[in-house]
Amino acid sequence: MNRHQEKTLQNNIKGVSSLALAGIQWFFFLFTNTVVVPLSIGHNFHLSPDAIAASMQHAFLLTGVVCILQAIFGHRYAVMDGPSGLWWGLTLSLTVSASSAGMSLERIGGGLAAGFLLAGLTMMILGGLGAAHVLQKLFTPMVKSAMLFLMTIQLTMNFFKGMIGYTEFGSFNLPVAALSVAIAFLVALIQLKGRGKLGNYSILIGIVTGWIAYSLVFPGQHAGLSSHAGGSSISLFPWGKPAWEPGIVITAFFVGLVNMTNSITTLSSVEKIYGVRTSDQQYKRSYMLTGLFTMLSACAGVLPFGLFASSIGFLESTRILRRAAFVVGAGMLCILGLTPPVTAFFAQIPPSVGSAVLFVAYLQMFGTALRTLEGTTFNSKTIYRVALPVLTGVAVMNIPAEAFQSLPMYLIPIISNGLVIGVMVSLLLETTVNWSKMEHTAAASKAA
Repeated sequence: MNRHQEKTLQNNIKGVSSLALAGIQWFFFLFTNTVVVPLSIGHNFHLSPDAIAASMQHAFLLTGVVCILQAIFGHRYAVMDGPSGLWWGLTLSLTVSASSAGMSLERIGGGLAAGFLLAGLTMMILGGLGAAHVLQKLFTPMVKSAMLFLMTIQLTMNFFKGMIGYTEFGSFNLPVAALSVAIAFLVALIQLKGRGKLGNYSILIGIVTGWIAYSLVFPGQHAGLSSHAGGSSISLFPWGKPAWEPGIVITAFFVGLVNMTNSITTLSSVEKIYGVRTSDQQYKRSYMLTGLFTMLSACAGVLPFGLFASSIGFLESTRILRRAAFVVGAGMLCILGLTPPVTAFFAQIPPSVGSAVLFVAYLQMFGTALRTLEGTTFNSKTIYRVALPVLTGVAVMNIPAEAFQSLPMYLIPIISNGLVIGVMVSLLLETTVNWSKMEHTAAASKAA
């Protein structure tokens, strides 16, 4: 073997190892964003450990498959498509308020299943008809920025609570919180000071190091499923068979439309990272795939799907833009979903560790929201375009869930969701107020 061949071989090996590491990091990102959802939803529906394990496997498998299809045939970016945070908030709020509203969990589950099927079908139809054009006109850069700000705040609040071991009783675990803060600082330090490609693997390093540290500091403690939970059986509609519950179905339909707009926000933000423009066909294929897997999720007891705006933070933190690495990570998630013992093992990653790592990764979304406002000037009047929807949404987020229990069931998921309220306020302001006139008036008064 001559020197040229040796050098080529070394470069190939280096490229494969780099791809493998990047794929593993994507795997952990996909995993940590997926694993908590079936656990929390399963507990709220009082499902058995085996049923929760089954829904977890279904979530891993469906998420892995749809991510691969999106990267190759859909939007063609390295962007996660998985159980949506909007649907997560809707489902949790409905199950929490079930007892006060006098509705059984089975009725709520059946209504949600019907709503998920309707939302998925709607997304496929509207997406195929090119509804992205209409949504793009409605969702101006100002609405997108408000949505990104609120999503960043909502997600980081949830992850911060997970970091400190916050419980429903209003207390937190100080030793767990101290370790989580240390892990978060480690990840941030690697991102800020890491030389070469070291900073690109901060999430992977944080999860592995944090898991080991947690096992050493808190031996014998773990969260998630027990190692003997199998969950390999397939059960259709484990939450309840589809049923016509008007309030729940209509609410789910509305949230489905908002979830469609999340795709617009995410893809338009990712365009800037990749330096390309998303075509109409890419939007159509993306909506078709997300809609199809939303319908499949309704059958398998998994939350409906949506593009993760948090992928923007991951891409900006790691600079791993290759679709091949994303496909490798999604493929590993598929394998995980097909192997119950491995699923049970990874499900024991402490939630506080995953929350600490993702807390740092999601901070990049705040920068994305700020960049969406580049070129826009504000005065004492036009600042309302951002301040009113964002601060209104944050205010709603901080109102206890119990305060909304006196409202009709069909209103609770909308009014109690700060993200939805903030986006609705932003849409109302952008469609009813002539902001350009206010900008010119302010500029003229300054000139005078």
